[in-house]
Amino acid sequence: MLERVNQEIKRRTHIVRVFPNASSCLRLVRALAVEIHEDWLEANRYLNMIHLKEHRRERLRKAA
Repeated sequence: MLERVNQEIKRRTHIVRVFPNASSCLRLVRALAVEIHEDWLEANRYLNMIHLKEHRRERLRKAA
């Protein structure tokens, strides 16, 4: 995952080529990090924890 982030930063900074100052480069990297973070928050999960909780509740009910 970290390698993918580094590749994306490299790709985007090569497009810009020359930054006017260090803070503009940092803004680009921060924006990219926020974008990746939001994608992770909204991404589909392989395991749905709600189903797991429901399964545990049903198992406890049957055991009682």
